[in-house]
Amino acid sequence: MAERVARVEVFSITIPRETPYLGALREGERINDHGYIVRKGNRTVYPTVDRTVVVRIETANGAVGWGETYGIVAPGAAMAIIDDLLGPFVVGRDPRDVGVIHDDLYDLMRVRGYTGGFYLDALAAIDIALWDLCGKLSGLPLVKLLGGQKHEHLPAYISGLPKPTRAERAEFAAEWQARGFDSFKFAAPVADDGNVAEIRTLRERLGPQARIACDMHWVHTGEEAVAAIRAMEPHDLWFAEAPVKPEDLDGLAHVASKVSTPVAAGEEWRTVYDLVPRAARRACAIVQPEMGHKGVTEFMRIGLYAQAHHLRVIPHATIGIGLFLAASLHASSALAAVECHEFQHSIFEPNRRLLQGDMDCSAGFYRLPSGPGLGVEPSKEALKLLKRL
Repeated sequence: MAERVARVEVFSITIPRETPYLGALREGERINDHGYIVRKGNRTVYPTVDRTVVVRIETANGAVGWGETYGIVAPGAAMAIIDDLLGPFVVGRDPRDVGVIHDDLYDLMRVRGYTGGFYLDALAAIDIALWDLCGKLSGLPLVKLLGGQKHEHLPAYISGLPKPTRAERAEFAAEWQARGFDSFKFAAPVADDGNVAEIRTLRERLGPQARIACDMHWVHTGEEAVAAIRAMEPHDLWFAEAPVKPEDLDGLAHVASKVSTPVAAGEEWRTVYDLVPRAARRACAIVQPEMGHKGVTEFMRIGLYAQAHHLRVIPHATIGIGLFLAASLHASSALAAVECHEFQHSIFEPNRRLLQGDMDCSAGFYRLPSGPGLGVEPSKEALKLLKRL
């Protein structure tokens, strides 16, 4: 008898944190009544807590799959889409038809323009949960369902250096270097003395072998980005992430053609259709799919398209409680073009208690979680934190 989905449930989890993401508040930044701050360096809203949206899909025979998506801002939006619209269309389906279900759900709203944003975030959570179910029903880890494990060891880079001064940030990076990590990325919006001073100090402290990237957070015009990147290049910039606004395809292509540093983009994309025109323009050398925005199905489509166009893949990784990080590690391990993976240490380490499983990141490498499906599940503590819409 074929397995059928019996129920789809969606929850949010909120985890307090001592220091907001990207570090302490800067001058002119304040927390509003809903717990949000706007970073002046990139004009982007962030919560002062960690927050995520979790999906639980159960079959009529009692098998359970877990998925996760972004819930950092307005989590009720993605939750309502799952609860009212997407979830009911999954009930009764065979979870092993995961790619077909993904495309059916995508088709529901595509002609209305819902090909991104909260709608695709919600779809990503369902897609991950269905892939987790597929693995559990087959008794295989997700990476095997995606074609096999290409990478036995997946290099990780340290993302973000949340300390108040440039000297402290360099020392913090050196502490991670001493623990076996050789790749780092700093965030331009909180490089208070400027990008050049930041990378120069990091280079002096970490030495010539370390890889140092800059997340430019989408704030520049094309010409501004070219000038900023060229100014950092004497200090051996590894890659320049998000140099122009996400919608500025022409600007991105211009930057890529005018600097010697590889340009990276893709965190905010939802589908392979976002990559197609950028690959055609050679607008980036590095593609950064984010599992929480894309789900397994689109992550793999983006990765394989990038691979076919000789682009490198270095996935982005916001963490949540770690469910979609586990999915990202499985998918990344199946893609030959993946050469490194982001490590959001300031979220991963405090929140790892919220997962059961052996996923880890140490000595510069991720350890892929073992076991069927994702290889991880919410811990007892996480289950107590689940809240419905």
